Amino acid sequence: MNLPFDPTTLDSVTLAILAAGMVVTGMISGTLAGLLGVGGGIVIVPVLFWVLQTFKIAPEYASHLAVATSLATIIPTSISSMRAHNKRGTVDRDLLKLWGPAVIVGAVIGGALAKVVSGDSLRSIFGVVGLLVAINMMIPKTLVISEHLPSSNWINRVIAGVIGIISSLMGIGGGTLSVPTLSAFSFPVHRAVGTASAMGLMIAIPGVIGFIYAGLGVEGLPPASLGFVSIPAALIISPVSYLFAPQGAKLAHALNQRVLKLVFALFLSVTAARMLLA
Repeated sequence: MNLPFDPTTLDSVTLAILAAGMVVTGMISGTLAGLLGVGGGIVIVPVLFWVLQTFKIAPEYASHLAVATSLATIIPTSISSMRAHNKRGTVDRDLLKLWGPAVIVGAVIGGALAKVVSGDSLRSIFGVVGLLVAINMMIPKTLVISEHLPSSNWINRVIAGVIGIISSLMGIGGGTLSVPTLSAFSFPVHRAVGTASAMGLMIAIPGVIGFIYAGLGVEGLPPASLGFVSIPAALIISPVSYLFAPQGAKLAHALNQRVLKLVFALFLSVTAARMLLA
């Protein structure tokens, strides 16, 4: 399948507007990665999907491109956010040892599934999980399942593995799912957010590799794509996200988290619903 037209023929004004949009996306995603521990991908995926559609990219490929490129941008953002939280002592190394390997395995499985999962399925996964996350953020009282993490290492590994699979398929960092999950087990929220930044890196790297492999040889992708990763979009968003992640981490310790969560939950509800209806 070939592109209906060559994006390089677009006029300079349109390209400048799109580039500016990518910069703003990077600013928002980086700030959110540090601020709420939700992973900038929750913003990047729907924005990139809509941008790619303006280029007339086939919908079944636009979803894969958005998810894969989002994962690529999460790598530097997670590093930046992790360093900022580590300075504040909120990265729990014991939890990383417990959950980390299973998160990585889950992300590898998610990346491998990109070869067989359709674009409609990716949008449905993003939309449904996005709405569930938004609802969880709107609930005034944190859902508590237990006063501590499961005592069984295998149960912990299953939880972490599922988080890795879904996060990889959604193109998001680990915080979107791991923070509310950890909170449900009464894990301190600041440590949950800080540790989630490290999990984002564990998800993004194997996820990106899987989507690159899945997209090799696929026709109809934008110029300068590596598999399903759009290199130009990643190069614009990544450095901006990297710079703004520490600012989000700083704000996380200063602002009213309840108000921020409600505003973001509203935004996420709208974007998730639009992905489902796309």
